[in-house]
Amino acid sequence: QVQLVESGGGLVQAGGSLRLSCAASGSILRINVMRWYRQPPGKQRELVAAITSGGSVNYADSVKGRFTISRDNAKNTVDLQMNSLKPEDTGVYYCNEVNYRSDLGRYGMDYWGKGTLVTVSS
Repeated sequence: QVQLVESGGGLVQAGGSLRLSCAASGSILRINVMRWYRQPPGKQRELVAAITSGGSVNYADSVKGRFTISRDNAKNTVDLQMNSLKPEDTGVYYCNEVNYRSDLGRYGMDYWGKGTLVTVSS
């Protein structure tokens, strides 16, 4: 089991910045991927950014150049620095973690935090 706790959400004006943090605990394996998803009001959850335990990153096209994902493997934390925020960035942001299961030869189940609300006003 993996527990994820997000923090850092809030209300910000368009053009502003926020930094989200996610603290992971429990059975975190050496090879894993940590991700940030978001769910805008009335819409489906979507991937925002991902980072592997080796440091490879990828971003949704809508946030490239504005958001930066980073992690501290020693502390089992992952952050999302969000700059130049837009009203369309509003939503509940969720931290996600998945371990690579060497015994299975594939990634295992996803774990989710409860989410943190980000509201960007125009």
